[in-house]
Amino acid sequence: MPGAAQPPLVVHIIHSLGTGGLENGLVNIINRTPPDRYRHAIVCLTEAGEFAKRITAPGVAVVELHKRPGHDIGLYWRLCETLRRLRPAIVHTRNLATLEMQFVAALLPGVKRVHGEHGRDVFDLHGANRKYNLLRKAARLVVQRYIAVSRDLEQWLTGTVGVPPARVRQIYNGVDQDRFHPRREPRPDLAPDGILASDSLVVGTVGRLAEVKNQPSLLRAVHRTLHQHPELDARLRVIIVGGGPMAATMRKLVTDLGLAKHVWLAGDRHDIPKLLQCMDIFVLPSLGEGISNTVLEAMASGLPVIATRVGGNPELIEDGWNGRLVPVNDDEALAEAIAELSTLAEQRAEMGRNGMKKIGASFDWRRTVTEYLSVYDELTDRASAQPQREDIPHA
Repeated sequence: MPGAAQPPLVVHIIHSLGTGGLENGLVNIINRTPPDRYRHAIVCLTEAGEFAKRITAPGVAVVELHKRPGHDIGLYWRLCETLRRLRPAIVHTRNLATLEMQFVAALLPGVKRVHGEHGRDVFDLHGANRKYNLLRKAARLVVQRYIAVSRDLEQWLTGTVGVPPARVRQIYNGVDQDRFHPRREPRPDLAPDGILASDSLVVGTVGRLAEVKNQPSLLRAVHRTLHQHPELDARLRVIIVGGGPMAATMRKLVTDLGLAKHVWLAGDRHDIPKLLQCMDIFVLPSLGEGISNTVLEAMASGLPVIATRVGGNPELIEDGWNGRLVPVNDDEALAEAIAELSTLAEQRAEMGRNGMKKIGASFDWRRTVTEYLSVYDELTDRASAQPQREDIPHA
């Protein structure tokens, strides 16, 4: 109808739009929001990468502010001008790297403010850094709603940061179960020649090659497993998917451990569902996590998961039921879990089925989007009722 008001605009402020769980969740929410409910724009403090091409919703502006290294004073002015031009109803920041921008958003009359906690990096694994927590506590003055992707992060926000519980919502990410499902045919033929055979037992992981993800622990654990169980040498193979600052370190470690014939470092890929279907066991050896999208995707793919007992991982993995939980940075315990599941095909299959049940019961993108939009509705006092799950379109 001519002259009809546009839906409110949500401006999402993130550090960069690269490959990662936070970015994947953001793109899914944008693509699945009914166009008559909210419009979206993304402001990257640094740059947007190829991941921006995954946005299929129409009319989504992506703005790059090209933050300079160190303390870029001009960044605050550039952001303020950008927000004045976009005229958002809501500004939604995510993680510590963007939290200061809440103070800029607070300068704009009438703009509502949301902050999301998706996990902490290696420099503040436990959320106990005094300097950072002073900033977090100061931000309570301007942030009107917090969204935590795990119960662990929700409890940290209310307990350590001191956010009033009424201002915190815990919302799990979802999984696209049309894209992520168990293999229905023979193992996809994606690996380089000579890596996989028909009888290979494939242990894999997906994630940015960064210190917090701790992929070197997986390599050391596999080396230990092969040393203690030489009968697995001909079958056990490893796929590590992802790129990042630890790539050179990983290549060197593969060589130093003599694992060249066992390991495929696949780099950044766009065919993650098919790569998960190449695997028999999924491993997440992280030093810290919020809620891992890759664990959710592995569970939807019917894989048993071995993960470290950190962050939100125990909310996803029930030890002995749909996978195994091991102590953080304990290569020996990880090796034992890999060896155990490597020899128990029936147990692997049962754990995989249990993981799929959990996904079907609790981790649906339509539910996630509905809950995010309900937070926006509360802040904007929108008269429209919260949509039912079937009203949320598929991406």
